[in-house]
Amino acid sequence: MSSVPVVGDSGSAVLTSPAERIPVIAAALKKIGTLDGLEEHEYQWLASNGTEHVYENGVTLFHEGDPATSMAILLQGELHFRRERGGPSALFVGRAGQITGLIPFSRMKSYGGAGYTVGEVWLIEFDRSCFPAMLQAIPSMGQRCVGTLLDRVREVTRLEQQTEKLNALGKLAGNLAHELNNPASAAQRAASGLLDELRVYGQRKYQLGSICLQPEQLLAARDWQQSMRVAPREDDQVLFASREDAILDWLTTKGVTDTWQISPELTELGVQPSDLDRLAGVLPASSLSVVLSQFASSVRAERMTEAMIDATARIFDLIRAIKDYSYMDQAPIQEIDIPQGIENTLAMLQSRLQNVEVERRYQPDLPRISAYGSELNQVWMALLENALDALENSGRSDCRIIVSAQLSGQTLLIEFWDNGPGIPAELKDRLFEPFFSTKAPGRGLGLGLDVVQRIVGKHRGFVRLQSEPGETCFQVRLPVDQLQAY
Repeated sequence: MSSVPVVGDSGSAVLTSPAERIPVIAAALKKIGTLDGLEEHEYQWLASNGTEHVYENGVTLFHEGDPATSMAILLQGELHFRRERGGPSALFVGRAGQITGLIPFSRMKSYGGAGYTVGEVWLIEFDRSCFPAMLQAIPSMGQRCVGTLLDRVREVTRLEQQTEKLNALGKLAGNLAHELNNPASAAQRAASGLLDELRVYGQRKYQLGSICLQPEQLLAARDWQQSMRVAPREDDQVLFASREDAILDWLTTKGVTDTWQISPELTELGVQPSDLDRLAGVLPASSLSVVLSQFASSVRAERMTEAMIDATARIFDLIRAIKDYSYMDQAPIQEIDIPQGIENTLAMLQSRLQNVEVERRYQPDLPRISAYGSELNQVWMALLENALDALENSGRSDCRIIVSAQLSGQTLLIEFWDNGPGIPAELKDRLFEPFFSTKAPGRGLGLGLDVVQRIVGKHRGFVRLQSEPGETCFQVRLPVDQLQAY
């Protein structure tokens, strides 16, 4: 017969009399590793003074923010704790054999997430009012509880840091996907158009051969085309539109066909009607349509090829930037060029910087420092994202970020300025606290600046903040001599 009470339809336990349950609970407590080595009367005390509960699968025991008032010893099953407003990942998992909830000596006031059962859960609960009696009856519980608290802090911190890294990786992947999508789409469009244009060009080539031009006429047509490719272009849109109308009228007057395909390319090249008169002076009127159509097709094919080259070059630049940003295939410690690291980080954020003016103020010939390059790039990413988040919430149309790097004594001073709304004075002292965040629920775990401080501290540097409405600056100082940092 099972020692676990039977669960009723409502999810609550159907218990026999307490006296009959004490030996069963005591036997289960002896299997808890944290309680290993207690005296028999101490197990009996726990079994007699706790409240036994059994829950079915999927029961929510408490919600995020509910006051924490009791300690629970899990005898069977699992309890999962999840932030209700902080994303889908589990914050903590309590398994059979663990002590959870409010523990003696803990400063825990409320639950940081919702707790729900996974599988059938059997536990014994102790209200905080019985903690003094527990510590008096079982002297070793103090040490056991402190050890449990330390283990819990380490586990929760590890999970939160892992979640923060995954969030950062997700943002990075999203930014990179957005940046890669634009040149990839441009290259695809250019390749598709180039394929069609090559077919047109092939047809025009045979037509050009069929009109039987004299050698001097072919030479004159070739020289005219080469001179048009290097003709100066105008940026004035009014003059551009006027010249396009004039070219269209000239083509129509000369009986040239397919003017809608020819006139835009000639206009873009800066061709004037007088240039067309020069070509008409060396070619028969019947040949103008074929020669100009072939020339326009050739120009379009060249531009599509240039677009493909530019797009693929942008893709390679992004791949290089992400490799440099992550220091892929390199040793952890590198000789770091700080401005270059910041530029690689800015390249990852291009999709968010479209409406933001970025001003660089890099002192020339800054010395390189020995550092964990990928970790420093996490610092630049966190500080830039903070600035962008502030600007997005400011409602300003003149959003601006200033990034500077300069020597200051024996340190490198790196500053990130933004003209956002600023940080309230009462929050400045809490910004670097783990899990503290000014963002809306679900948008951050409050570990970004904590990670910044830890990484900068790892490099024997420090971070400072100064902020007022319209002007916020994070300062990072890193010693130039990092030889003793590791």
